[in-house]
Amino acid sequence: MPDITREQISALVKLQQIEIEISNIEAKLGKVNLRFEELDGKQLNLKQILDQQESTIKEMNHQYRAYESDAQTNLDRIKKSEAKLHSVKTNKEYQSSLKEIDDLKEKNSKLEDEMIEFLERIEEADKVLKAKMAAYSALKTEIQTEKETIQREAQEERHKLDKLNDQWKTLSESIDAELLDTFNRIKANQTNKIGIVAVSSSVCQGCHMNIPPQLYNELQRGDKLQRCPICERIIYWKDQKERSE
Repeated sequence: MPDITREQISALVKLQQIEIEISNIEAKLGKVNLRFEELDGKQLNLKQILDQQESTIKEMNHQYRAYESDAQTNLDRIKKSEAKLHSVKTNKEYQSSLKEIDDLKEKNSKLEDEMIEFLERIEEADKVLKAKMAAYSALKTEIQTEKETIQREAQEERHKLDKLNDQWKTLSESIDAELLDTFNRIKANQTNKIGIVAVSSSVCQGCHMNIPPQLYNELQRGDKLQRCPICERIIYWKDQKERSE
């Protein structure tokens, strides 16, 4: 392994920490639009329920007006039949007219009962609608407040991200180009994109496997670039980093 200074290792560790912070912030920012979509979906669902309730009431009112129309038609027919009673000439015609009037009155009686029931249903549906409208209004306010909070926090995270990117640029320029290239190649082959890890008590903190005693002894000297023989990450002696910090 090539010679290396403790300062370069410390800089690499710091660079990786900055990259982790950048990745965490980018992950948070990546969820902002998803969270907005979730909130919009929540509001849309309640709006659809509200619209359905309004549609139900509209249909009930339409049906009630149809009952009113039928009842009025029957009343008009009753009046005509009652007026016709004075002009009938036979008892048969008279009885027939009376039956027609009774039938129409019975129909209207049933219609009136249905109309009363419908009025009660409409009144109850109106109460439900008002409650849903209040809930929708409260939800809109809640969602708007939450969106503003998310936007504010996202803006703060973007400011942090800008600073971290500046720090990363400055620090990366101070690291040996060959070392940085090695670090990037190792990192690219790791699932979690971690290219350098500490070794504590002879255990690699990347793969949690013991490294050979000789390698551990060489690692403590801190004068060469060392890699874990198991996970192939760059390794450094933990106590070395603590002293360098």
